Amino acid sequence: MDRKLATAAGLVLLVALAGCAGLPGSTGDAGTAANAAPGEDPALDRSIEVTASGEATAEPDRATIRVAVTATGNDSAAVRDELSAADESVRTALIDWGLDEDDISTDRYDVRESYETRDDPTRTTYQGIHRYAVTIDDVDAVGEVIDVAVDAGADEVERIEFGLSEEREREVRATAIENAMANADDDAAVLANSSGLEVTGAYSVSTADAGVTPYRVTESAMTAGGDGGDAATGVETGDVSVRVSVNVVYGAEQA
Repeated sequence: MDRKLATAAGLVLLVALAGCAGLPGSTGDAGTAANAAPGEDPALDRSIEVTASGEATAEPDRATIRVAVTATGNDSAAVRDELSAADESVRTALIDWGLDEDDISTDRYDVRESYETRDDPTRTTYQGIHRYAVTIDDVDAVGEVIDVAVDAGADEVERIEFGLSEEREREVRATAIENAMANADDDAAVLANSSGLEVTGAYSVSTADAGVTPYRVTESAMTAGGDGGDAATGVETGDVSVRVSVNVVYGAEQA
């Protein structure tokens, strides 16, 4: 009989303890905070999630010029020899001007057959191209460097890209992130106001897409300049744009 009473009392105690987890007046916040792992913030009861972008621009401090040497002949070996001779001439001229060897890299090298189909369908010619990417830190000297390359044997100036050095790009990117966060704050405030909520602060932040848009100049946009020792090619520069997107989760409470 005593054993039965003890068993019954134990069951009553277990039910009472189990009921403590669902006492009237407890909230999901308290339960979530209790279950959060040490060092982790509790999950939000209400939140607002925003994705926003920010942009910043700056004047370029670096330029990449793409110039090319071309050759045509009836023999592939002769075309390669012509490209090789021009390569030595162009590189020597650019290095003598003041560039380092690392500033001049091969962007494309190609020698291929070209079939003449109009006058003589059986005749085979070879066409070759050696294109260079020439990087300079003095953007005001772009026209002068183009003239040096052309005078040394370059046949084509395909395009110019004005960009940013790594250090300058980091600085401009930081400004773009600040602008993106300001836009996210504004969007979150509008969403909260429209939903009867109030933003309590940022809960988590991450960057999403990011990119740099250089200022590009094609050959058709270049202008011929004066005579004499000055650079004959005029090139107009423009700002470089850096764009960053951020994802922000804000905590919110009833207004």
